[in-house]
Amino acid sequence: MSKVQNLKKIKSLCLLTLGGTVAYQFIYYKKDFPGYYENILQPLSQHVNPEWAHKLGVTALKYGIFPPESFKDPSVLKTKFLNNELSNPIGIAAGFDKHGDAISGLRRIGFSIVEIGSITPEPQPGNPKPRVFRLPEDNAVINRYGFNSEGYENVLKKIKHIDKVTLDRGILGINLGRNKDSQDAVHDYTLGIKTFNEIADYFVINISSPNTPGLRALQNKKELTELLTAINKTMNSLQEDKRPPLLLKLAPDLSVDEMKDIVSVINKKDSRVDGLIISNTTFDRNNLSNQEFAHETGGLSGKPLTSKSTEMIRIMYKLTQGKVPIIGVGGIFTGQDAYEKILAGASAIQIYTALIYHGPPIVSKIKSELAELLLKDGYSTVTDAVGKGVV
Repeated sequence: MSKVQNLKKIKSLCLLTLGGTVAYQFIYYKKDFPGYYENILQPLSQHVNPEWAHKLGVTALKYGIFPPESFKDPSVLKTKFLNNELSNPIGIAAGFDKHGDAISGLRRIGFSIVEIGSITPEPQPGNPKPRVFRLPEDNAVINRYGFNSEGYENVLKKIKHIDKVTLDRGILGINLGRNKDSQDAVHDYTLGIKTFNEIADYFVINISSPNTPGLRALQNKKELTELLTAINKTMNSLQEDKRPPLLLKLAPDLSVDEMKDIVSVINKKDSRVDGLIISNTTFDRNNLSNQEFAHETGGLSGKPLTSKSTEMIRIMYKLTQGKVPIIGVGGIFTGQDAYEKILAGASAIQIYTALIYHGPPIVSKIKSELAELLLKDGYSTVTDAVGKGVV
């Protein structure tokens, strides 16, 4: 046999092997996506730069590369939130789809609440890179993105033609931020409300990110009163049927006295809100196993925040006497984590870090586990369980 013939046979064998490998991967992907993600995609993603992995995930959802969720929400997962009856209480937290690129894709994998942003009035690049760090030993992430945003007008152009029918009983939240160099927070937030009021199912005033200088100071009683009073004037100027609910996102590092001050502000008619999101990321670095990145500046999210945010939900639910709806966020990886936040007073919950580590299959997994827990304890719906763990 000639050397040329040998080379042709080797080439044919290589092509056959490659074709077989691709075919096997495709069949595995189609037949068992959760298994494929856990065994193939998830390990690969952890070897990619965290910010690039984030962008790849958003792009995959944008273009429908991930298959739609096959899990059918049972009736026990229904929850009432902001005058909406949702088929499940699971949402994606702001910070994942910052620019409104993957709204439909996120809905397809099972989220009933899709919250985009934070969006700032003018485009800004955010903080210098690197600005995202994985702490896998802790199931945690530290980020200091710093409100990297395409700006109100650019995001509006992208999402204003979204067919709400594709959300299928889901709702769209618009999370508003302040530009880093802005001297007028009131202008930034009220401009966002005017820009997105015909698209948003609810607004979030984000004054709790740790990555924009001076932002968290707006949670102080005096500053918060002035901000929310101005925002309410803008909200009241909208047509009544086009006034989306207003939510306030809080930091988990507040003292009980600071929480009481916030409740005293939001209980007033002129500075009220329609709901709370508890909570944002934390400065706390206690008991982290990963020492390589533990001291990086930025907000810590993930499992170390689980108990801290749940306790804050419980406190705020009691302080508001259960009259202010709450979205619970922070360290939700399992149905048990979600259930504890619901029992503490959350009507809905949001995840983010769990999606980074476990991908789209985590949505169905949390829902399935949550449904079992609710049924085991005799609840008919999520709504029935809200706040039942608060004494």
